[in-house]
Amino acid sequence: MKIRVYVSLKEGVLDPQGKAIGHALNSLGFQGLGEVRVNRVVDLDIPADDSSAAIAKGEAMARALLANEVIEDYSVEVVA
Repeated sequence: MKIRVYVSLKEGVLDPQGKAIGHALNSLGFQGLGEVRVNRVVDLDIPADDSSAAIAKGEAMARALLANEVIEDYSVEVVA
């Protein structure tokens, strides 16, 4: 079963990569941008019998490795 894990910085956490992208886009002539934030998407093909088991495994993986829960939020969805 395929799952997708979205990882993003929590509100209020500075995003230096997003800031650098925002500055670069501004220098390329893309004016008037607001805040730019960079997120990650991790697609995984995992062994699971049903959607709830797949989501539970994805959440366990996010807590163990994929997300730093101090500064990041995550969500998991089944995609196939």
